Amino acid sequence: MTAPQKARYPDRDRNTEGRAENARPRDRYGRPLDRDRVDELADKREPDDVVTTVDEAVLEAVRLFDERRFFEAHEFLEWVWKSGKVPEADRDFWKGVTQVAVGFTHTQRGNTDGAVTLLERAARYLAPYPSPHQGINAEALSAAALAVAAAVRDVGASPDHVFPTFPLAGRQPPVTPA
Repeated sequence: MTAPQKARYPDRDRNTEGRAENARPRDRYGRPLDRDRVDELADKREPDDVVTTVDEAVLEAVRLFDERRFFEAHEFLEWVWKSGKVPEADRDFWKGVTQVAVGFTHTQRGNTDGAVTLLERAARYLAPYPSPHQGINAEALSAAALAVAAAVRDVGASPDHVFPTFPLAGRQPPVTPA
């Protein structure tokens, strides 16, 4: 770590390569808390520790997504997107799916601008793909992202929004905000 990094972030956890890592406790939406606080994500599972296939990662992400644990779901979806186990032609699709979970995380955290930006971007990433694609109703996921973005734009970001269930192909349509 360079001297300016050390001085600027003296308490930041860093790995052996000097990259920032955050061992601080987190709230249920993934926000870092003060070190003396209770870690609300103490039972959080890391994708590299529990999955080896795309199908396993997607199933875990869907479970977490349906439980409104979007921060954790995004980590499993990001594992898929960046794993090298999906064709290059599907990378933007998985990036869009991941960004829906990140956008919902920003919504839960009260970050209106971040939520709207990520959800609208996610819909753009999903738009070129057929529905269903990779077992996901891409059209429903995109529509849900845009519906939540519109609701957030109207009333602001909050964990109290109505969030959809994950739209697996063949599953009932997701619940969307009114």
